[in-house]
Amino acid sequence: MNNAELQKIRERLLQIIREKSYEKKDVILASGRKSDFYIDCRQTTLHPEGAYLVGRIFYDMIKKTGIRIDAVGGPTMGADPIAAAVSVISHLENDPIPAFIIRKEPKKYGMGLWIEGKKNIRNGANAVIVEDVVTTGASSIKAAKRAEEEGLKVSNIFAMVDRSEGGADAIRSAGYRFESIFTKEDILGG
Repeated sequence: MNNAELQKIRERLLQIIREKSYEKKDVILASGRKSDFYIDCRQTTLHPEGAYLVGRIFYDMIKKTGIRIDAVGGPTMGADPIAAAVSVISHLENDPIPAFIIRKEPKKYGMGLWIEGKKNIRNGANAVIVEDVVTTGASSIKAAKRAEEEGLKVSNIFAMVDRSEGGADAIRSAGYRFESIFTKEDILGG
C-alpha cells in the first residue's frame, strides 16, 4: 500500500474513532486511573468499515517490521476483533497470519487453555500483540509475557490508540518495540 492510500485510510479510521469510540465523560480506566474521556475502540473495531481499516493498517505495520510474523493476537476482549481483522486482511493478501486470543485466566474446563487459536500456530512462531488502547502498558506486557510462556516469540506490540500516559515507555522498557496508529492528541485533535 502506498503512503497516499495509507494516509487516506488513517484519516477515515480517525473519523470513525471520533464518531463511534470517543466520549467526553468521567470514567475509571482498566488501569484504575481516572480520566475525563473514554475511548472504546470496540465500537470502531466491531463496525464493518472500522474493522477493515484497522485490519489493513495493522497488516501494513506488521509487514513493515521486516520480520516474518506468524501470528497476531492480544488480550481479550479489546484485541479480539483487531486480531481477526488482521488475519482476514492477511488472507486477502495471500499471506495468511493466524489470529489468537489471550484469556484473562485459563479456561476452567476442557483443556484449560490460556490461548485460543493455538492449534493454528506453530511453537516458536513470531507473534505481534495488538491492543485497542494503551494507558500504562501493563496489560500489553502481561499479554506478551503470557504469549511467550505459551511458546511464541513476541517482538512488537501495536495499539490503535496510545493515551500518552507512560504505556509506550513501559512497553519499550520491557523489551518490545511499540507503535500506535494514533495518540490521545490525534483523537482529541491537539
